[in-house]
Amino acid sequence: MLLFKLFGHTFDYSVTDTIDLLLVFLLIYYFYRRVRGTLGINMFLGMLVIYGLYRLVRFFKLDILTDLLGHFVSAGVIVIIIVFQPEIRKFLLSLGNVSVLERFKFFRQLPINKKQKTKKQETVIKEIVRALENLSSTKTGALIVFTDHFRLQDLTNPGVQLQSHISEKLLESIFNKYSPLHDGAVIIAGQRIIYAGSVLPVSESMDLPERIGLRHRSAVGITENSDAISVIVSEESGHISFARDGKLKQNLSKEETVKLITDLIIGKI
Repeated sequence: MLLFKLFGHTFDYSVTDTIDLLLVFLLIYYFYRRVRGTLGINMFLGMLVIYGLYRLVRFFKLDILTDLLGHFVSAGVIVIIIVFQPEIRKFLLSLGNVSVLERFKFFRQLPINKKQKTKKQETVIKEIVRALENLSSTKTGALIVFTDHFRLQDLTNPGVQLQSHISEKLLESIFNKYSPLHDGAVIIAGQRIIYAGSVLPVSESMDLPERIGLRHRSAVGITENSDAISVIVSEESGHISFARDGKLKQNLSKEETVKLITDLIIGKI
């Protein structure tokens, strides 16, 4: 146990306190990763600021402010449950759906363990990007799902099992309009093509544009209750889009596409 003084106050600090702070940091960082890029990120950061101010005024024994901010903090738990209901639901589903080792995946996602691109990853990225560019230029419809873990029972019709290496030519041949698998999705996990011709759940969200077709709705549907991310090539326009957390972003630029695939392969998202 360590003793130190701050602003005239004496504090004791033990190993248990260190573990406590570390666990809090891990939970905050993991939850931040779940809401990053969504509308809830501003509220999440705002609640962290309010809680930080609450601890500060409590430390300096400012009773009125402590009492006022304490009400906000108390109500914050209910607000978190309401606002972040989809993220909490997905988090709980992921805990129940993956193995023990995968449940602690966020340890490998900390800044101190930031992943670097290997030559194999660079090759995979180039193969996927080239395939997407070629499919886009020829307006060949495609749907690729990236996931950290794949469970057969998540899909009613998983398609054809491949368990193959990722290559530009293979992806193009799968989505060729004369291929029997071209209407389904390709499932990529662990930098391998696990299944092709997969039938995905279709999103019924009213927030999606009315003009989008079944391919885009299927891309969104698989992301609504899982941590999967879908990449779509439109058969009508050739535009590349992606879906995440039940949200769809359309018409990616070349730079955005390269960054998205890079982040997916090296595990940054």
